Parts: sequence; structure tokens; C-alpha cells
Amino acid sequence: MPEGDTVWNTARVLHRALAGRVLTASDFRVPQLATESLTGWTVRESAARGKHLLLRMSESGNGPALTLHSHLRMDGAWRVYTTGERWAGRPAHLIRVVLRTAESIAVGYHLHDLALIPGEREDELVGHLGPDLLGPDWDADEAVRRIEDAPDREIGEALLDQRNLAGIGNLYKCELLFLRGVNPWTPVRDVPDLTGMAALAQRLLASNRGRWLQTTTGSLRKAEANYVYGRRAQPCRRCGTAIAKHAPDGETAAERITYWCPRCQPGPGPAGAARSARP
Repeated sequence: MPEGDTVWNTARVLHRALAGRVLTASDFRVPQLATESLTGWTVRESAARGKHLLLRMSESGNGPALTLHSHLRMDGAWRVYTTGERWAGRPAHLIRVVLRTAESIAVGYHLHDLALIPGEREDELVGHLGPDLLGPDWDADEAVRRIEDAPDREIGEALLDQRNLAGIGNLYKCELLFLRGVNPWTPVRDVPDLTGMAALAQRLLASNRGRWLQTTTGSLRKAEANYVYGRRAQPCRRCGTAIAKHAPDGETAAERITYWCPRCQPGPGPAGAARSARP
């Protein structure tokens, strides 16, 4: 699940492979960038901002800078291969960009919001984001202030809003609310200790930096890694109640699926929630 920690890990992989190296070729397979070439540009760094990836480059010395921006959403990925290695990550028709250096090749699969912009315009794409849970700008008080600006909003939706705090996706939303014993449809105004919730969110994501398994239980076994996420109809690890699932209608439904324990997180659910809890 590409959430803040996954994007942070991906940025680190790209940085290790590309930073300080000159691009010997580039191949954009999206219409808006099809004629662009980054050959001869030097990659300065690969950075994450919430769920956004920023590949920063310069043409020479202190010359003009460019940023290649991408968003992984639910299904995007970057893979790095050594020169001559077979590309085995995903089907070729999903490739959106290929960046080559003398030593390695970075391939972007099914990337979203792919854009190449002058470096000074990065804020046009990421300036709206709230404090980054894994960034140097993390500020729990500011995140809480933004969440509290909409007191009638459901807490589950507020946590997913990247303008409040950047990096939480569906998995961490579900796990965080379970750990705090908060029903996902609770209005923000009724959620106790939002500061404590924000602090826990940061600890959860930070604990998974450097590994691809997103564990919230502490277990490094995939089947035991989460409390509620992906565990529909399975027994709650605390009380044994069947975990419930709600999937809203609409094209973004996959990004809004909610898992919760009706006993550990009491409160009203959405219409149809009770039915969705059945095996």
C-alpha cells in the first residue's frame, strides 16, 4: 500500500541509485512528456513529500533546476535495475518513464500525476500539503489545528485529507483509529486527544521506514502485521469480534475502504456497515 512510509522508502531507493549521477537517457511514455529529454541532466536528490515523489535535477553546476514529480496512488511503483538486468517488476505496458545512468536504470510503473516542472515551482504541486509525518516540517500541533478547522467532519476522512497532515493512507487510517479506540465516523469535535492521535500516527509511519512491510502490531510476519486492515470477518486481535468492512461507492472507493472492530470502536457506522461485516 503506497502510503507515506512506502513513498519515503521508494525515494531512498531512487536516491541511492541516481543521486549524483548523470542521466544517459530518458524515455517518457505519457503524451504530455513524450518529447521531453533529460539526457545530460544530473540527479541531485530524490525526496518524498507526503505521498509525492520529487526527483530533483540540475543541468550543470548551479544552472537551472527541474523536478520530476510523481504520485504512486494505489498502484504506482518505481523499480531500480542494474544495467543489463531483466526488468521483472511489472508488465511493460504499465511503464510510464525510464531513466538511465551508466550504472542503473529507474523504471516508473503506472505512475500518476507525472509532471516535469522548474524546481522553483514545486510548491504549485505540494505546497498545499499539511505537515509531513516523515519530514523535517512535522508539527503535531499544526496538524491538529488543521483537523480541528472542520469539527463536524468524520475523523476517518479528516485523517486522509493530505491538507491536514501528509502521509496517512487507508491502512494507517484504519490501524490508527483502532489503536485509539475511535469509531471512524466520529465527528472531529468528539475525538479525544487529537494531539496524542497525531503523535501516534507519526510513530507508526516512522517505525516502518527502511522496510516494505507495514506493520502496526510489531510483528514482521505479514499475516500478523495489522490489527484490522485487510482482516474483514476475522476475529479482532483484542476482543474476538469479527472485523467489519465498509467500501463506499464511487471511483475512489478503493482508497476509502474502512476496516474496524465494532466492539473496540463503538459508534454509528455508515449505511450497510453491518452487512459488510458478514463473511
